[in-house]
Amino acid sequence: MMQLENYILGKWIKGDGEGQTLYHAVTGESLVTVSTKGIDFSTVLHFARQKGNPALRKMTFQERGIMLRALALHLREQLPKFYQISYQTGATKTDSWVDIEGGIGNLFAYASLRRKFSNHPYCLDGEYHSLGKLNTFIGQHLLIPKEGVAIHINAYNFPVWGMLEKIAVNLLAGMPAIVKPATVTSYLTEAVFREIIQSGILPEGALQLICGNAAGILDHIDSQDVITFTGSAITGQKLKSHSKVLAENVPFTMEADSLNAIVLGEDVNPDMPEWDLFVKEVKKEMISKCGQKCTAIRRIFVPENKIEDVQISLVKELQDVIIGNPLNEKVRMGSLAGLNQRKEVKEQLLKLLASSQIIYGSMDSVSVVDADANKGAFMSPILLMNQQPLSSTAVHEVEAFGPVSTLMPYNSLQEAIALVKLGKGSLVSSIVTNNTSIATDYAIGAGSYHGRILVLNRTCSKENTGHGSPLPLLVHGGPGRAGGSEEMGGIRGVKHYMQRVAIQGSPDMITAISKIYQPGATGNSDGIHPFKKYFEELEIGDQILSDKRVITKGDIDAFAELSGDHFYAHLAETDFQGTMFDKQVAHGYFIMSAAAGLFVDGHEKNPVLLNYGIDELRFTKPVYVGTSIQVRFSCKEKISQSKKEISDIDKGIVKWLVEILDNENEIVGIATILTMVAKLNQE
Repeated sequence: MMQLENYILGKWIKGDGEGQTLYHAVTGESLVTVSTKGIDFSTVLHFARQKGNPALRKMTFQERGIMLRALALHLREQLPKFYQISYQTGATKTDSWVDIEGGIGNLFAYASLRRKFSNHPYCLDGEYHSLGKLNTFIGQHLLIPKEGVAIHINAYNFPVWGMLEKIAVNLLAGMPAIVKPATVTSYLTEAVFREIIQSGILPEGALQLICGNAAGILDHIDSQDVITFTGSAITGQKLKSHSKVLAENVPFTMEADSLNAIVLGEDVNPDMPEWDLFVKEVKKEMISKCGQKCTAIRRIFVPENKIEDVQISLVKELQDVIIGNPLNEKVRMGSLAGLNQRKEVKEQLLKLLASSQIIYGSMDSVSVVDADANKGAFMSPILLMNQQPLSSTAVHEVEAFGPVSTLMPYNSLQEAIALVKLGKGSLVSSIVTNNTSIATDYAIGAGSYHGRILVLNRTCSKENTGHGSPLPLLVHGGPGRAGGSEEMGGIRGVKHYMQRVAIQGSPDMITAISKIYQPGATGNSDGIHPFKKYFEELEIGDQILSDKRVITKGDIDAFAELSGDHFYAHLAETDFQGTMFDKQVAHGYFIMSAAAGLFVDGHEKNPVLLNYGIDELRFTKPVYVGTSIQVRFSCKEKISQSKKEISDIDKGIVKWLVEILDNENEIVGIATILTMVAKLNQE
């Protein structure tokens, strides 16, 4: 029988011995074997640190992001192959779409996120802090890629998404990874990983794959490494308490299975759209991936006076679910990942039955289409009823990781919140309501126990991504039982793989280190207006000090008429007693407009293509009639852009620091403007 290979040390190798056999979830036939026997994990980690890490650390955020995009495009071309293998895990086409194309979507999302970062291998974190009255000593926070390796220990339920959602983040941050998929579905992970390697897009050592047992790998970690874990809370806690994790203070992100809940708002009745939304959401989460989702709905809370109606609606929906071979187009729920998984679900279900009863489904029998129910890991959706959720403990502590959910009553919103909290920390919770007060009270009341809360009603019904769908730009994780950590979250996730270090020094020093102009740093004045320079010709700190302009009463009155802004502070006839101003004051936006007139050199066509935004605009001091202003205009940051189309103009983004000074040389306004600037050599 064929053995899956491990990708380590820049090559594909097989483990020693026969290894563990993996099975087709639908037919029960043996597929492949896996083995890691003979692998020296110390050498594997060393290779990532010495080969992959330096290569990624040298790349800029822009280069890493472009690399992710290229990888996503490549994998998208292989979709038919991935889908065919995914069916062997028991996944329907919809399940596979979430796993495969959802994972690739994460690559695209983080590729686009590169635009939020600098054009360097590292970046600043937050604003600068002046540490002295003369602004000759300042502080900044710098984020630098860690020098270790990310070890991703993933779950079996999403063999593709679980890998891609993690590596997208660590690769953008500039850190290599070792991927350890759950063994039972590792054959799908291996197929996708093989395409990643064959693409040649990633530098050598950036990714390694271990299929099978990785016991002992944590014995070789150090303080520069990062560990992420997805799976059961028990296993996660065991790994998190490893002596090396504790001794080296290794960051450990755990996403554990949790008893996620959905609440039907007290305002919702059977004749409202929200009723159908609630029922369909519960059904979807019970049958999607055959209930094998860390975000699946395990607890269903309904107002006591509506629980019978909800039961009738849910049972009716579940009766329509066709179970069987996922290759059959009529099938809506496939199988569990394997017979061992089904055994575990039934063992947990027995614990729940001590205080709950089955109101739909069967533990021992299931009707399937185009398959053998005995050979495949099929299971009936099971809906339980627990009438005493406040006095029951198992329903809030025991998770059957399959198509199993429990329906329970509540008497008030505060009781519902209390019941939800008995889960001791969840990845996600949903409330279905069209009442803003109920939504607010629930979100604030239950928020401290959750990583994400979905508020579902008719308005967002068409676009909502669902209870069980984590998103790349939002955090995925949760407190307590859910693991206590966060993954993804856009920029937040990238920072997890970087070291934050505070740097202190003069503005010139911090500018040189950060590659971003800091207020108070020495400017470069070569007599050429910065707007006349192409992107490649601009240097950080290129600066001009503009001519002066005296602000007159006529300026202020004219701007008021032109803009329609007749706020009392801009009117000369206002009685200013009791206000913050002494007399008629210029509009802040007029001062900014006047500043543009001073720093813009636009009489002739130049490399500046357009101005497309202003960030961090602040007005710091009133400007009265007779005040003269001038502008110190400095090149703050440059970010190269890649073309979306071959016909696009080759360009980059330039950020400019605009400091508006009065005749006392004090800053009256400050902003960062953004321009698109053409490159000299158009490719």
